[in-house]
Amino acid sequence: MTEERVKRKAQISFTIRSEKETRHHSGVASILYDATLDRIHSAGRDGVIRTWSAVGKGQIRYIHSMEHHTDWVNNIVLTCGGKHIMSGSNDCTVKLWNGHKGFCMSTLRTHKDYVRALAHSREKETVASAGFDRAIYLWDVNTLTALTATKNTVTTAALTGSKSSIYSLAMSPDGNTLVSGSTEKVLRVWDTRRYTKTMKLKGHMDNVKALVLNWDGSQCLSGSSDGTIKLWALGQQQCIMTIRCHTQGVWALAAPESFHFVVSGGKDCRLQFTDLRNSNCLSILLALEPHPILSVCLSPDLTMVWVGTADSTIRAWPVPQVSPHGDDYISDQAYAGQPLMEIEGAPAIRQYAVLSDKRHILTKDTKGYVQIYDALKAVKVEDLGPVNFDDVVKERSKQVYVPSWFSVGLHTAMVTIHLAQDENDCHDCLGAWVSAKEVGLLSATAEVDQKVNYGRLLLQALFEEWKRYSVPEQQQQSPVETPVNGFFSVPGHTPCVIGEQGGKTMYRFLVRDAGGDAERSCLVEAIPQWVAEQLMDDGQPPKFIKILFFLTPQMLNGKSLKKERLFANDFISMRKVMEHVLEKMEEDAPTLDTTSSTSVNPEERVKLFCLDVALSPDADLRTVKNQVWKGPGDLIITYSLLKPV
Repeated sequence: MTEERVKRKAQISFTIRSEKETRHHSGVASILYDATLDRIHSAGRDGVIRTWSAVGKGQIRYIHSMEHHTDWVNNIVLTCGGKHIMSGSNDCTVKLWNGHKGFCMSTLRTHKDYVRALAHSREKETVASAGFDRAIYLWDVNTLTALTATKNTVTTAALTGSKSSIYSLAMSPDGNTLVSGSTEKVLRVWDTRRYTKTMKLKGHMDNVKALVLNWDGSQCLSGSSDGTIKLWALGQQQCIMTIRCHTQGVWALAAPESFHFVVSGGKDCRLQFTDLRNSNCLSILLALEPHPILSVCLSPDLTMVWVGTADSTIRAWPVPQVSPHGDDYISDQAYAGQPLMEIEGAPAIRQYAVLSDKRHILTKDTKGYVQIYDALKAVKVEDLGPVNFDDVVKERSKQVYVPSWFSVGLHTAMVTIHLAQDENDCHDCLGAWVSAKEVGLLSATAEVDQKVNYGRLLLQALFEEWKRYSVPEQQQQSPVETPVNGFFSVPGHTPCVIGEQGGKTMYRFLVRDAGGDAERSCLVEAIPQWVAEQLMDDGQPPKFIKILFFLTPQMLNGKSLKKERLFANDFISMRKVMEHVLEKMEEDAPTLDTTSSTSVNPEERVKLFCLDVALSPDADLRTVKNQVWKGPGDLIITYSLLKPV
């Protein structure tokens, strides 16, 4: 292991999900229509790109999902006549996909921050990417499709000089003109042949969120958070039309290359159709979506527009039929009615609570439904329906304390678990020791109980296939059907990510694929040192957590007796403390690790108290400290004898 790998602060993350996620769970940020195959591609804030087929009038069929990004997918573009897709994400990467078969072909890690916008030139097969690092990169798609595992070096041209985060891009079909929009409130126009800025167009009062260029790159439409749409004549370097049909920010635009109309949407949830053929700018409300509009895409025949919102459902709305050269609408039917088609999304998880056992997670989604997830086994345990969330938390809370050993993220609207090692952090992955019997990993009738570490068990389950096929001893000792950790396996479809804490992704894989040749070699370099130690049988196991406490008899005649200072593992039960009291009284040999030889149950002879609260023999030391004592200072436990010794 390299020195860099040892020092790197890394975490392991995984998402609890179904084997097939056929619906978006969160906002749909980008939509494309592939006219050659009548397919719809949609990119979501759940980090997944999904492909659908329009099999008939009003009929939509799910085809496949493209999963490799680890954060929101902000934009996608079709290349090579629909054969390939390029995507940009908040995980700071640009990816090239085989759109027909649905697999990732290459990952471009040139950007240093979120990738927010892409633009494509169909004549040159060039894609531009930009984002929060203020740089614009130009990619030759034919070069990217020729990459192999051994020939994967990518060189690209960069356009620099933007002073703010870039949110939007548009490129002319011939690839010579590129326009960028940013929080700088201006449009910058670039000549991609000379890699230079040719002009800066001022007029918007806020972030430029959407851009469209016409067929020859002479005109540009821009949508801004200031609520306006502007039409620019690039040759004249001026705005020739301002459209004010929205009450809040305009986030999405779609227009035919002839620019005889534009469809727009944004924060005000209004889907507007605006006629650009004259200065009157007649605008019609096509639909009022229930959530802010993030993306719009016109069908090739311009009869409908696909709309993605901050919700997970995609809808197709009719578009007024107009002639590019005429003055009248071909159809004057009423709009803002029912959608022509709908691709239903899944509800997003928006609320969670980690239950007192620090293993089960209660969640509530946007439809008000409550579910229970098991973080240890990476599965959903139960759907409770539309019950009261707070009531369930109270009902399932127990008088038990287990250290927090993971954190939860809902960024992709699904439950994501983060595991990290930090002894100074309240979510130290290796900080929770429990009784295998008490948590149901062993039968209550098992002859021998054992203490297990939640984080260690889970790490071994996540990397089970890697260990099984990478460690020769493991291959001999563990049959394929036997869990490597001795208790359980996690679902093989679980996506697992190795990444820097609060930073970029280093490697992503499915649990079931970790034993493959390519994955094994990549994981050897990617697995952090602290994780490797828990995977190896001869590795250093997690340390027990010790708690200092004082044991003293109850006050006698108003006098406080001498306190005994003890230091013990946080999971020992009060029954062990009772045994210690008896041994101390009988043998005058205070050791907490010896087993009492008395044949009488210790709870029949000793009673323990903390702050005058009687303690259950089954309660452990950490529960007493955190649930009863609670306050600062040294923990004090008092005892009284029920029978004379």
